[in-house]
Amino acid sequence: MRSRLLLLAAALVAFGASLGSGFHFDDYAIFSDPALTSPDGWLGIWSLRQTRPLTYLTFWLNYQVGGQDALGYHLVNLALHLGAVILLYECLRRLLPETAALVAAALFAVHPIQAEAVNYIWGRSIVLAALACFAAWLAWIKGRPWVAVAWFAAALLAKEECAAFPLVLVMMKRNRPGGLFHIAAMLGLSAAAGARVIYATAVTPGAPAGLQAGITPWHYFLAQGPVILRYLRLMIVPYGFTIDPDIRVPPVWLGLLAWLALGAIAAIAWRYARAERAWLLAGLILLIPSSSVFPAQDLAADRRMYLPLLGFAAVAGLLLERVKPRALAPAAVVALALVSIVRTQVWMTEESLWREAVERAPDKVRPKIQLARALPAAKALELLSQARDLAPHDPAVAAELGKTLLAEGQPEAALPEFGRALALDPRDARNFNNRGVALAALGQTEAARADFEHALRIDPNLAEARQNLLKIQPR
Repeated sequence: MRSRLLLLAAALVAFGASLGSGFHFDDYAIFSDPALTSPDGWLGIWSLRQTRPLTYLTFWLNYQVGGQDALGYHLVNLALHLGAVILLYECLRRLLPETAALVAAALFAVHPIQAEAVNYIWGRSIVLAALACFAAWLAWIKGRPWVAVAWFAAALLAKEECAAFPLVLVMMKRNRPGGLFHIAAMLGLSAAAGARVIYATAVTPGAPAGLQAGITPWHYFLAQGPVILRYLRLMIVPYGFTIDPDIRVPPVWLGLLAWLALGAIAAIAWRYARAERAWLLAGLILLIPSSSVFPAQDLAADRRMYLPLLGFAAVAGLLLERVKPRALAPAAVVALALVSIVRTQVWMTEESLWREAVERAPDKVRPKIQLARALPAAKALELLSQARDLAPHDPAVAAELGKTLLAEGQPEAALPEFGRALALDPRDARNFNNRGVALAALGQTEAARADFEHALRIDPNLAEARQNLLKIQPR
């Protein structure tokens, strides 16, 4: 019991301040989705177009209980992280020496690479999936393979990136009462989840993954070698975190060289680190498929390390158990917890989060757009002008300039910016909707109606366009 209380206390020290944080980035999508805000919306969450219905169910519950009060959302995120820490410890202490298990669970609990998953409400999916995976693992160890299959199915409904977890169960030779039939059932569920993701991204306009990600599978694969090496570096040297790192597709030779380096790391671990090799490979098995198989607009996201950290933390636990002096392990946990406290402070406001992103990726446009939304209009327009200089043909910059001008009561200045965004990307329903808002503000109701209707023809689920159309309907 003492060990469990220490783990909970460590996690609370590292991330407890997140309860005072607000909403960030994709979090606001919760409030524009009718399935999450309507009392009977929970039924629509389970459609085939929704890839993570279990996560969305928790968002629905949050909204029904507390509306747009950020505290409730962060409380659920933090509680899920605490639950994942305890379940992981229950698994590790059955597979590792007691001290190594405690150190590994503590590192998992406080490492700053977990900050994005815990502090970012939209990152809840991987925390929930990891909790369900650890519950499946514990059931597997206890000789309840069908219960493990059920928990793994729940994990896939939270986030499909845990699809490779059954391979970790196969690797762990100790306490493995389940058979290949149960593993096959889990892998079948993984395949079904993958097919569902492919379908959902194909039929959802503007989906940030799959065929609409804006990047080919080959280029995404090339980028992920350096990205994974960056994750490993952040685990060892926890400096340089940002919500939006400046990651680009590397030359072919560099991308392949990074993958060769990862292969060399795995080969060296297999040859020399006999006690740790299974855990290192487990971390790579969980990380590589989730980062390299299915293209996504975001080439890197620290929250993808949440579940794979179990393997790398176990390696660190085994190594620190053998290192003298004994105080080194608790010192490492304390140092990482302090870094996580600082990371959580960065996540407290939109301005601090995106100002850091702008500083660490000065040539990237999206952080400037996001920071502009948190600044007064004059500073926002100045920042967006810098973004336009960097990317003169980016429709997102023009759209944000239009929104800023519209918010300042200048619809006549906003209209040409929205028109520019539409000319640059006529397939984006949001650009028609934005122009319609400016036209409506200028009293051009019929033209506005045409834009809202066009937006809905492109994306029938665009709630903003539907609401705007209702506003201009004659009473």
